[in-house]
Amino acid sequence: MSFPELLLIAVGLSMDAFAVAVCAGLTMPKVTIKKSLIVGLYFGIFQAAMPLIGYMLATQFADKITAFDHWIAFALLSFIGGKMIMGSFKKEGCSDRECPTETCTDRECPGGERPDTKETSLKPAKMLPLALATSIDALAVGVSFAFLKVDIVPVVLSIGITTLILSMAGVKIGNVFGTRFKSKAELTGGIILVLMGLKILFEHTGII
Repeated sequence: MSFPELLLIAVGLSMDAFAVAVCAGLTMPKVTIKKSLIVGLYFGIFQAAMPLIGYMLATQFADKITAFDHWIAFALLSFIGGKMIMGSFKKEGCSDRECPTETCTDRECPGGERPDTKETSLKPAKMLPLALATSIDALAVGVSFAFLKVDIVPVVLSIGITTLILSMAGVKIGNVFGTRFKSKAELTGGIILVLMGLKILFEHTGII
C-alpha cells in the first residue's frame, strides 16, 4: 500500500472523529490548545488501537482465505464507507447538545448563538464512549489490512496522527463555524473508503 493510499484511508477513517470533534467545539465557550489536544488524543489513540486489534485478530486466519481476501477488504471498506455516506444525509444535530428550556441560544436555532452553559465534558467518563464509538469501524478496517498483508505499524501510526490532527482542527472549526462541515466530513470520508475498496478489488481482479 502506497503512502498516498495510506493517507487517504487514514483521512477517511478519521472523519467520524472529526465530525464528533466539531460537535464538541460547538459547545465550548473558548477553545484552547489543551482542550483540542485532549479531544485529539482520545480519538487518535482509539483510532490507531482499533485497526491494530483487528489486524492481530485477523492474521490468525488470513492465510486461509487468500483466494477471496480482496473481496472481504472491498466489502468491509464499502460497508463502512456506505454507512458514513448515508449518515451524512441524516439531518441530526450533535448528540451532546441540548436546547435550553427557556430562551434557545443554540446557533442552529433562530437565536443563532452558542449556549455557553452547555460545554461538553472532557472527562474520561464522557470522552471514552465517544472515542470508542467513533473507532469501532476501524476495527473492521484492521481486519482488511491483515488480508492485504500491509505493514501495520506505519499504518496505525498514520491513522492515529491523522485523526489527532483532524480532531484538533474539528474542535476549532466547530467552535468558529458551527456544524456546517460535519455532514460534509462524513460524506467525504465515506466516499474515500468506498473508492479505496473498489481500487483494491479492481487491482486483485486484474481490471486495473
